[in-house]
Amino acid sequence: MPDRPEHHYRYDPAKSDAYVATTLSWLGDPAAEPYARQVLARLESATDGPPRPRRAVSARLDLALALISADQADEAGHLTLTAITSGLLVPSSYWRAREVINAVAARRLPETAELREAYRELSDQSGPTA
Repeated sequence: MPDRPEHHYRYDPAKSDAYVATTLSWLGDPAAEPYARQVLARLESATDGPPRPRRAVSARLDLALALISADQADEAGHLTLTAITSGLLVPSSYWRAREVINAVAARRLPETAELREAYRELSDQSGPTA
């Protein structure tokens, strides 16, 4: 474990695990769900240092994408709504939320309207960079 994990040019095992979860989720690999759940749980706990809420928001989107692949779109929608309304989602990750919203919409789930509205409000607050 690096002595200063906020330093981006040093190896950070926690970030590495998060990148693996992201990659597995994008690939639709069945291993993505348990891996993403583990990463999210670790980011939200104080076991490996202080909780990392911004990283946890990204981990929720990874888990949501994994759940879409596992045909669990209801939970994916809930996690995405939590990420969008957290106040911690950075504009560079908006496209990840849109990816899950589009997948939920393709399944014609009732959560689609609420997700789209929350995303629209988020985009309106952040201006034209969204």
